[in-house]
Amino acid sequence: MRVTQEGNLFQLTWLPSVFPVNCYLIEEEQELTLIDAGMSYSTKGILRQAAKLQKPLTRIVLTHGHMDHVGALDALKQHLPQAKVYISERDASLLAGDRSLRPGEPQAPVKGSVPSKILTRPDVLLHEGDRIGSLVAVSTPGHTPGSMSFRDQRSGAVVAGDAFQTFRATAVSGKKVPWFPFPAMATWNVEQALASAYKLIELDPTLLGVGHGDLLRDPVAAMKRAAAEAEVLVKGGGTVHG
Repeated sequence: MRVTQEGNLFQLTWLPSVFPVNCYLIEEEQELTLIDAGMSYSTKGILRQAAKLQKPLTRIVLTHGHMDHVGALDALKQHLPQAKVYISERDASLLAGDRSLRPGEPQAPVKGSVPSKILTRPDVLLHEGDRIGSLVAVSTPGHTPGSMSFRDQRSGAVVAGDAFQTFRATAVSGKKVPWFPFPAMATWNVEQALASAYKLIELDPTLLGVGHGDLLRDPVAAMKRAAAEAEVLVKGGGTVHG
């Protein structure tokens, strides 16, 4: 596991040069918040890094319900029964294995690996603007119907789940990147993903953390280029609904 620190943010990365899967520890004054729970093999590394910081891990916040972001959730809850689990109200159903769509949503199949055996249920259902310690929840649907990003109000850093990827190239969810197309293949609706990308750009983040790829410092220019590329895809009719 590779650890990269930027201020109060710690990016934990497994298989960084092959198939990077990231989780994030956010350090608060008295406690730690984990963003995403990685794969089943991520448990020991998360707990080890939290122990090094010598603060209790009290919150587990999920950007969305895909298995590579929730894989260690049950094991973490066994070790940290006091930790509260947060996910968007919309993606709570994905966490429970329910792929069904709601009225008014684009009626294209939810793609990607949705949990079938996760037992943990969320303690808090998130909506736009909710506060979690120093983090503010930002609704960024597209990769999944209920995907969320989180902005640290202290630093301006944004953890965006799979709204963007930075491995191999910086791309909006739904835009396939050669040699690492998997986030695009698991994307539900690229039009909504593009709108969410522009929403994140408007936040003017100082740092971008994603589910797959390295941290981007001063990321806005790269995010704008990625959004422009995705817009060409959408306008050209190359829409990816999964």
